[in-house]
Amino acid sequence: MSLSVNSSDRVVWRFAQANQMLLLTANRRMKGKYSLEQVLQEENTPNSFPVVTIGDANRVLNDPDYRDLCVNRLLEIVLYYIENYMGTRRIFIP
Repeated sequence: MSLSVNSSDRVVWRFAQANQMLLLTANRRMKGKYSLEQVLQEENTPNSFPVVTIGDANRVLNDPDYRDLCVNRLLEIVLYYIENYMGTRRIFIP
């Protein structure tokens, strides 16, 4: 199965969960019945993979030091601590 570029947050989140993937996002609007936050509130379980959210997407593009912090934190989560974050709705990085 592949995702359409127009897929809803719910479809994307369910796809990531079904394929045991982390979902990496920029900090997004968290309100509304179709928001990712609403999906997390309704569907997250203790076995769900977390959503990793970059606090400042513009800085990732323009600030190499901030980008390095984000990359290092993401690697740390994936390589060493993912089992500790299962069921956590969101992890903000850096």
